[in-house]
Amino acid sequence: MTTPFVAGLGPTELLIILAVLVLLFGATKLPELARGSGRALRIFKAETKGLLDDDEDDVAAGQKTPEQRAIEARQVDLDLDAEVERQRRGDTTT
Repeated sequence: MTTPFVAGLGPTELLIILAVLVLLFGATKLPELARGSGRALRIFKAETKGLLDDDEDDVAAGQKTPEQRAIEARQVDLDLDAEVERQRRGDTTT
């Protein structure tokens, strides 16, 4: 019977990695390190979820995205350029 592999690593490799971690950080620091990593991941997930929710709320509330505002600004610039050109030619019809 074969043992399940974690990320393609066998039991021997996992034991070696664990031994290196214990040597680097010490047995007393490993639980603290794992706890800190877990907290950091939870905070990161919450922040990214919050950012995605904010974007969805902005679009749902009718607020324009930066891309939409840029397109509208370009359209206004084109309209102004066309108006200036008409005035320069002396064309007063709209």
